[in-house]
Amino acid sequence: MSESLSLPLIEARLWHPVCEASVLAAEPLPLRLLGQDLVLWRDAAGAPHAFIDQCPHRGARLSLGRVCEGRLTCPYHGWAFEGDGRCASIPAVPGFKPPASHAARTFAVVERHGLLWVRLLQEGDDPGVPRFDAEGDARLRKVLCGPYDVAGSAPRIVENFLDMSHFGFVHTGILGDLAHTETPPYQVSVDAQGVHVSDVRAWQPQSNRLSAEGSWVSYGYEVPAPYTAVLTKAPDAQAGYSESIALFVCPVEPERSRVWVRLAVPDFASSDEQLRAFQDGIFMQDAPIVESQRPRLLPVTDAVVREVHSAADRSSTAYRRYLREQGITFGVC
Repeated sequence: MSESLSLPLIEARLWHPVCEASVLAAEPLPLRLLGQDLVLWRDAAGAPHAFIDQCPHRGARLSLGRVCEGRLTCPYHGWAFEGDGRCASIPAVPGFKPPASHAARTFAVVERHGLLWVRLLQEGDDPGVPRFDAEGDARLRKVLCGPYDVAGSAPRIVENFLDMSHFGFVHTGILGDLAHTETPPYQVSVDAQGVHVSDVRAWQPQSNRLSAEGSWVSYGYEVPAPYTAVLTKAPDAQAGYSESIALFVCPVEPERSRVWVRLAVPDFASSDEQLRAFQDGIFMQDAPIVESQRPRLLPVTDAVVREVHSAADRSSTAYRRYLREQGITFGVC
C-alpha cells in the first residue's frame, strides 16, 4: 500500500459497495471510498477493475482517460494499463518494456447483490461481502433502489434503519401513525458476527406498496457488517419465505455517504419503477432527518458527545457497542 494513502485499517479491510454493476460500462467511472479517489473500468472481457484514480507517471486522473483494446489509458501521456495494473505500453518510448514499478495501484473488486464492491486493503482475513440471505430465494423478487447521497455518516444511516420508534413521526400514514407510537420490548444481542435484533413489533398503516390496511408487523434486524443492515419480516406461514430489505452504505467521507436499498419481496405485480418509487418516498423522508443530526458522526462513546437513550433504543445502543468492539473509526466520534 502506497505511503500516500491514508486509510483506516479496519474499514479498509472490509468490502464496500461503490456503484451499481449495471452503470459500469465502456467508460471509466470515477468514485470515492473512505476518502480515496478510485476509478472503476471494465476490460475487453467485461471484467471489472478498481484502480486508484492517479497515474503513477505524473499523477493525472485515470478516470479522464478511456478504455482502448481492453486497457485503461491515461489521458495525459497515453500510458496503457492492464487489469492487474501492469503498464503495457508507453507511447513516447514504444520499444521500452515498463517494469513493475510503473504499475497502477489496484484494489480487489467483486459483484454481489447487483452492486460492485471494493476492498482497499488485502492484508488480514477476508471478511467477505456482507451476506443477504434472501438473495438466493427464487420466490422473492430482487430490486435495487438508489443510489441515495446523504450528507451524513454511514453509521448514522445504519442506526436510523434500525430505529423503529421514529416510524409514527417521520413515516406517518405509511410505516407508522401517531396513534401507535409505543415500541414494545424486543430482544438484542451482539457477537462477532454482528448485531441481532428479534421480536420487534410495529403498527404499520402500509408496510409495503400493496398493503391495503394497517396491521401489526413483526421484524428482525441483522447488522452483518459495520455499514450494512438487513430487515427481515416474520416468515409467511403459508408461503414459507421471509420478505427482506438490505441497506448497503458506502462510506464516501466521514460525513458523506452513498446508499442502496436491496429489496427481496413477494410482489411480482408491481413494476420496478413502482417499487423503487415507494422506497424512494420512504428514504426521502429519512434523509433530511439524518442530515439534520449533530454531530453528523455517530457518537459511540460519551467522551466527545453524550447522547441519552431510552428503552426503545436498545438496537442502536447495541450497534454502537458493536462498532466500538470492531474498532471502527470512520464515521464515528
